[in-house]
Amino acid sequence: MLKPEHLRTLREVVQLGSFAAAANRLGYTASAVSQQMAALERQIGVKLFERSAHSVLPTSAAEVLARHAQIVLADMERMVTTVRAVHRNSERQLHLGIFPSFTDVLTGVLRGMEPRDRAGIRVTVAESSQLIPRLNAGGEMDAAIVYQVGNSGLSWPSALGRRWIAEDRYKVVLPSCWPDLSPHRTEQLVDLPWIMHHPGSSDATFFDSVFARWGLHPRVAGHSDDFKITMAMVEAGLGAALVPDLALRGHGPEVVVADVPWLNTSRSIFALVRPERETARLRVLLDALAV
Repeated sequence: MLKPEHLRTLREVVQLGSFAAAANRLGYTASAVSQQMAALERQIGVKLFERSAHSVLPTSAAEVLARHAQIVLADMERMVTTVRAVHRNSERQLHLGIFPSFTDVLTGVLRGMEPRDRAGIRVTVAESSQLIPRLNAGGEMDAAIVYQVGNSGLSWPSALGRRWIAEDRYKVVLPSCWPDLSPHRTEQLVDLPWIMHHPGSSDATFFDSVFARWGLHPRVAGHSDDFKITMAMVEAGLGAALVPDLALRGHGPEVVVADVPWLNTSRSIFALVRPERETARLRVLLDALAV
């Protein structure tokens, strides 16, 4: 295997016309240059210089080898530059956006990581519609975990990559202080007080259609777009609510969670990724977040 330093020295000797000049440019002694060229000749089995008492002249073989060496060395320099750029990209801060009820999933994954793997991960928690603008060109965010309920009007630039994470089913959550309503048929849930999303939001529009489809006429006991607050209101006995599985993790005995098959409603969770920011490190994190 030819040594890059020997090729680099050959290139300088051929360009400058002497061992001494090449040694001066490269920071070697003339003797070291002479030794390198002798080693290169032995390695390839070709005479590269005509030596006399006062000069060394490159042979035709040396000139051809020097031209090829220039190409090889340039390719090697590009290779090193590319590898260093990839390394810098993988080591830089990774900025991920998530919606609030995905926090437990992310923190669980982060707790399972080695400290060096967690280093440099920055997290922003906000609603999906607030995260997407921060993924636009020039934005600081690399990827965002968002959700969509039905055709809720959530939109994003076509340039973003889309990666499925999970399907998150909604459950009916009732205060445990209420009478037992099992098996939770539709007629049992008519006219109950409900905690609803704020009017005008995409989630509220979707759930209005769900209630209308089953002939339910909710009596609104409160509005909340934050599932932690919604759960607190249900625990206090104010009303029932539709809450996704992810937001039900660790719920207390103050609520009854009913998986109502006829409801058949879920939200799709996926990652939106800026293609130019998709590193191996980001892909590993998204793989771990798929629930």
